[in-house]
Amino acid sequence: MSSLTEQSCEACRADAPKIADSEKHDLLDEVPDWQLIELEGEEQLQRVFRFRNFAEALAFTNKIGELAEAEGHHPAMLLEWGKVTVRWWTHKIGGLHRNDFIMSARTDAAYQN
Repeated sequence: MSSLTEQSCEACRADAPKIADSEKHDLLDEVPDWQLIELEGEEQLQRVFRFRNFAEALAFTNKIGELAEAEGHHPAMLLEWGKVTVRWWTHKIGGLHRNDFIMSARTDAAYQN
């Protein structure tokens, strides 16, 4: 399990810097199943999670929603039959922050439980 799961998100201001490339690549090693994508000019982390049916996918979506509310950091999620696509990025800065890697690791941990 990644040490990121033990960390908490910090409050992020609109003028907070995006994560440095060197740190980004180190953190990607801790969440290897996530892809770096760019959507509408913003870098994001994305992963697709697979399930046996809609009910399991919905339960996972709700679990991630609770996790997001607890940290005050919210992803984009697409719920479909048998899968959930999750994207993390920091809206205020229009890109990636350490918080996004923390929440990606926590999402992975929720999937394993």
